[in-house]
Amino acid sequence: MKTILVTGANGQLGSELQEHARNYSHFNFIFTDYGELDITDETAVGSFFSSHTLDYVINCAAYTSVDKAETDYERAKILNAEAVGILAKEAHRTDIPFIHISTDYVFDGKNFKPYQEDDVVNPQSAYGKTKLDGENLAFANHEKTMIIRTSWLYSSFGNNFVKTMIRLGKEREELSVIFDQIGTPTYAHDLADGIISMIDSVEKNEQSFTSGIYHYSNEGVCSWFDFAKEIHAYCNIPCTVNPIKTKDYPTPAQRPFYSVLDKSKIKETYSLSIPYWKDSLHACIEKIK
Repeated sequence: MKTILVTGANGQLGSELQEHARNYSHFNFIFTDYGELDITDETAVGSFFSSHTLDYVINCAAYTSVDKAETDYERAKILNAEAVGILAKEAHRTDIPFIHISTDYVFDGKNFKPYQEDDVVNPQSAYGKTKLDGENLAFANHEKTMIIRTSWLYSSFGNNFVKTMIRLGKEREELSVIFDQIGTPTYAHDLADGIISMIDSVEKNEQSFTSGIYHYSNEGVCSWFDFAKEIHAYCNIPCTVNPIKTKDYPTPAQRPFYSVLDKSKIKETYSLSIPYWKDSLHACIEKIK
């Protein structure tokens, strides 16, 4: 039985992986968060890898407070970059595949067509810069590395845009939401399913583990305004949602204006079928209910 280590297991994606693990009883999952394994501690990580026989590592741990990272850069760098290098180094030492989750924020958002994996990166925020550093450290330390960039992640677990819009929509009669930032929401449940199904296909010899960068989000395109409108429409929340420009809602961190991801590579390489964003949103809301 192959053993899969999942770090950052209490986050949105880690929690969804725990849900999916029930359907893959032929795998042994080890779920860790800070309390079980401090991935910023090189000695602790080395000891953990030495005392466990692992076959895959999925790193879901991250510093995700995008705006706070602007003033808490060192902490963000430790978790988003240095810790990734530590994990990749141990995965290299034990010769096992390393799967690391990254972000659309590595791009500057000035594109006019969906971003491909080899497009030029140019992060505009501290968060994006530390995540890009993490990608580079992963590849520098281990050739069997798969980077999966995703965008606008949400889930029935944790805090996210979907839950916030539901809560605020019930509390207020009117909301203003940005309409000039374009991307694609990603249901963490779908991403988790994709990751485990890829590993499963490798173990069944249907595919080979192919290192490199991959993009994953749900299908389709929308703005944050469209996203909020669909949440309220499905939940029958009568709150009025007004579109506003980014300049009218300033934040410490600069977000990409356009961060639609081209998913052709991951779909073709691993034969993945990716759901449409509205269908996944509806499924998530039903779960939240």
